[in-house]
Amino acid sequence: MNGSKLYVGNLSYSVTGERLRELFSGYGEVGEVRVIEGKGFGFVEMATREDAEKAKQALNGMDFEGRTLRIDDARPQKERPRGRGPRHY
Repeated sequence: MNGSKLYVGNLSYSVTGERLRELFSGYGEVGEVRVIEGKGFGFVEMATREDAEKAKQALNGMDFEGRTLRIDDARPQKERPRGRGPRHY
């Protein structure tokens, strides 16, 4: 899916990927949905940039399951160095 990924913040910890998919599907075709458990945020990929913009405009600041959503464009994930790093004894 060559679309646009959105960051969805300030989620209730009880929100599931399926609930997010339902919410965003009203604004276009939804691809991958990922909720980061225990962190209060997730990511939703929309099929087109236009769908992502519609969803962002409509849902940012909306009350969803008792929390005010924060929707923004997802930033590329930073590369992390591999390995454990220095050990301190």
